[in-house]
Amino acid sequence: MEETVSNELKQEHQEKIKRVFDEVGKVVVGQDYMINRLLIGLFTQGHVLLEGVPGLAKTLTVNTLARVLHLDFQRIQFTPDLLPADLIGTMIYNQQKSEFEVKKGPIFANIILADEVNRSPAKVQSALLESMQEKQVTIGETTFSLDRPFLVLATQNPVEQEGTYPLPEAQVDRFMMKVNVDYPTKKQELEIMLRMSDLNFNDEVNQILSKEDIFAIRDEINQVNISSSLAQYIVELVFATRDPEVYGMPQLSNYIQFGASPRASINLNLAAKAAAFFDKRDYVLPEDIKDVAVDVMNHRLLLNYEAEADSVSSQEILNEILNKVPINK
Repeated sequence: MEETVSNELKQEHQEKIKRVFDEVGKVVVGQDYMINRLLIGLFTQGHVLLEGVPGLAKTLTVNTLARVLHLDFQRIQFTPDLLPADLIGTMIYNQQKSEFEVKKGPIFANIILADEVNRSPAKVQSALLESMQEKQVTIGETTFSLDRPFLVLATQNPVEQEGTYPLPEAQVDRFMMKVNVDYPTKKQELEIMLRMSDLNFNDEVNQILSKEDIFAIRDEINQVNISSSLAQYIVELVFATRDPEVYGMPQLSNYIQFGASPRASINLNLAAKAAAFFDKRDYVLPEDIKDVAVDVMNHRLLLNYEAEADSVSSQEILNEILNKVPINK
């Protein structure tokens, strides 16, 4: 009887996830792919790095999604003069009480949008990434746990690099996925133009999921099965980025300086399970792994100058690996 109720609840959650896309779509046009990746990050406790030129509705999408999920949202504009205290908070002196009090920063929210994260200096980036990893911050001598769920979505502008502080590779690796946000189609852009030109446009959305739903969905995704052969396939994909010659791709060795870290294996497993759950399955298919592989690994490959000279991207290398590495039954 309990299993039946559990299955019914699971189906209800899967239907609600579908409704989340529809609800966000009332405001945002044509960003289903980004929404999918944001939800995978939320349900698997992984943070997401968004890369795209300005004006592609990254902030609007995240803000709308937070309202549909009824989660606290904070947008932080990262600038060169930002200090760690501006992010996590600080101690202030209360003259009336003659004592120091904690003033919490904007990091104390469920969803954080770190806009243009590469514009802030290393100390601020370090404070953000520490909170991502530890799910807690220390102000003065007191350590505070961050609200749950806690998701950091950071954006980078790939065009304007002047006056920026690129994230070190070791810090970029802490993001579960790096998602490239692309331009809309002509049809989508026409709809965006007409919708956003309407001064009476109503951007109200309904709440679809609660915090309790999110925690329950996390448990349900955790129970999605992955076969031993597919688990091994994930490991083979990651190892192919480190030693492509063994997998019959010696030409890739000329371009890869360092392959993906073990975090890639962990996150690829989690993301594939979430993709299967979104597709209303309790087991992972090879297509689930291939669907998320590029976003999970594209920021974990460190390419050399030869790759840059030949205009070879990490996405092209990963597509080659996905085409060549076999799945052993």
